[in-house]
Amino acid sequence: MDWADRINNFLSALGWEINNFKLYEQALTHSSYAHEKGHRKSHNERLEFLGDAVLELIISDYLYETYPHLSEGKLTKLRADLVCEASLARLAFEFNLGQYLRLGKGEVMGGGNTRPSLLGDSVEALIGALYLDLGLEKCRSYVLTLYKPILQELQEGVLRRDYKTLLQEFSQARFSVTPSYKIIDESGPDHNKEFLAEVVLISEPVGSGWGRSKKEAEQEAAKAAWSKLTP
Repeated sequence: MDWADRINNFLSALGWEINNFKLYEQALTHSSYAHEKGHRKSHNERLEFLGDAVLELIISDYLYETYPHLSEGKLTKLRADLVCEASLARLAFEFNLGQYLRLGKGEVMGGGNTRPSLLGDSVEALIGALYLDLGLEKCRSYVLTLYKPILQELQEGVLRRDYKTLLQEFSQARFSVTPSYKIIDESGPDHNKEFLAEVVLISEPVGSGWGRSKKEAEQEAAKAAWSKLTP
């Protein structure tokens, strides 16, 4: 199966009824690949620029309509959480976007298909392609469907940046291993303890963090590791 057939199957699995297939090919083509092939303009950077703006509009409109009681400041913070790199990377990992990207040899060798910033940019490029191909209303429907699990968390009041899940998905994709956690210290009286967790990857500690529970400490450790490994 060639790359175009794989992309077509990928889009069909997402449930997207598309018209202009070439837009999506462009959205999944990184500049490193285009430059290697001598097609310097046939990559996804312009679509990423457009998709970033379209995504902000869709999420802004959703928040404005869904949460009429929230102030401008709170809406702005929620939008930032929803469109940040970590949320985009989470979406990309969920549908294995990295395996469908066309990357230059250097990016492939450097693990570009698991790099969160590159994956997030590619999600934005796909949204740009959707907008150009199908218009705003259809694009809005597809984007909100993609975001459904995250938006459900928001409605339940538990929107969180689940760094343990993000780190696990990243480490499995990049290193084919799962990180492990251990509590290495604790302090305070029994009724008000704090715990220090450490996350280990390939036998090396890659992050640590304090929390008022062991789970919270593990999340903080995962957050530190995520920041270190995905600059």
